[in-house]
Amino acid sequence: MKNVTDSFLALGRWPSAGSFGFNTDILATNPINLSVVIGVLIFFGKGVLSDLLDNRKHRILNTIQNSEELRGEAVEQLEKARARLRKVEIEADQYRVNEYAAIEGDRLDLINSIYTTLEQQENNNKQILRFEQQRAINQIQQWVLQQALRGALGILNGCLNNELHLRTISVNIDILRAMKEIID
Repeated sequence: MKNVTDSFLALGRWPSAGSFGFNTDILATNPINLSVVIGVLIFFGKGVLSDLLDNRKHRILNTIQNSEELRGEAVEQLEKARARLRKVEIEADQYRVNEYAAIEGDRLDLINSIYTTLEQQENNNKQILRFEQQRAINQIQQWVLQQALRGALGILNGCLNNELHLRTISVNIDILRAMKEIID
């Protein structure tokens, strides 16, 4: 700071008459030259600098305003997207619930169908078993009856002779006559 004041004091000591020359003392002349240049720049460049700063200020304000508008639009789009997302989530939940209900209904229908089929199969098996049992019983009865008839026929053939045979026929004829008299 002292150098600056010393340079201004040096201006006062310049000889009034004399020759025009260059001061080669850089430390003494540099602050003076800088202050003159800065003064001229401030005086003449004040309007240009002010215009540049105003333009820059307006561009920054316009950019901020555009950014705010874009932010507002983005917020609106975000809200719309969230609303659509909520709607889609609700529809997805309803679809999921409906599908689970449909799957559960199909599962119950399938279980009922299988149960009905199994009952029918069991009834068919029981009928087949009864039929086979009845057929076996009938075959056994026929076999037993055939064996009994063969045995009875063998006994009758061994026991019956002509006289016994004629007596049996005459007794049966008498029984039939008695029945006819009762009916008449």
